[in-house]
Amino acid sequence: MITAIDPSLRRVVARVATLNLGYFGIEFSVALAIGSVALFADSIDFLEDASLNLLILIGLGWSLAARARLGMLLAGILLVPGMATLWTAAQKVLAAEVAVPDPWWLALTGAGAMAVNLVCALMLARHRAIGGSLARAAFLSARNDVFANIAIIGTAFVTAATLSPWPDIVVGLGIAAMNADAACEVWEAARQEARDARA
Repeated sequence: MITAIDPSLRRVVARVATLNLGYFGIEFSVALAIGSVALFADSIDFLEDASLNLLILIGLGWSLAARARLGMLLAGILLVPGMATLWTAAQKVLAAEVAVPDPWWLALTGAGAMAVNLVCALMLARHRAIGGSLARAAFLSARNDVFANIAIIGTAFVTAATLSPWPDIVVGLGIAAMNADAACEVWEAARQEARDARA
């Protein structure tokens, strides 16, 4: 059985994928330039969001059972940025000299990311309850990213005051934890869709 999908959801998902891919390049470049774990985590998350939304775009016309399987796959994809962040944080902690990221660039890049994610979350909000696990995955990802970006901006002020690299590392790990929580929510929504498809 194929469940009808609101055509406007396709347009929204395509726009969200484009915005995420575009800002990934910006944030990743800044993260490398200033050595920020938090920005690295968030930039990888932008790339993951772009991939997630492209997969959603492909899967929207599928049957409920097929979309449920894709939803389970997306739950796994949501864990990838967290693993990349853990690796980056470990490398930074084990380095002989831990660099302090530039607070100004941290705040500015975090504010830009927040604006992009807020726009994406608002576009996806009206579809989160009617688009199944796929639309829920996209909305949760964008929503969580807004909170992560607020934390990054706060980290910039703490870093400026303390000149310590630890606030940046801690926020990066917090972003990884939020992605893990979103993955659990998407997995549960996909399992419910699988049960509905069997019924």
